[in-house]
Amino acid sequence: MPQAMFTFLEEYDFSGKTIVPFATHGGYGIGSSVKDIKKLCPNAKVIENIFEADREDIGKQIKDIGGWIKGLGISK
Repeated sequence: MPQAMFTFLEEYDFSGKTIVPFATHGGYGIGSSVKDIKKLCPNAKVIENIFEADREDIGKQIKDIGGWIKGLGISK
């Protein structure tokens, strides 16, 4: 996760909020992003079913984002 995201998550209170992580990457994958978010936001609900796409495949995977969102079962 980029350092800017660590700073953002440290600066704001996400208590009672739901965090839905998603990521694009250059081949490394999501690493420990979900674990890091949970550590930084212990009072938030963090969805573990993260959408991730390699930068080389994002054009092919963009159509999958809608299905991923619907599959989360999160209402507006």
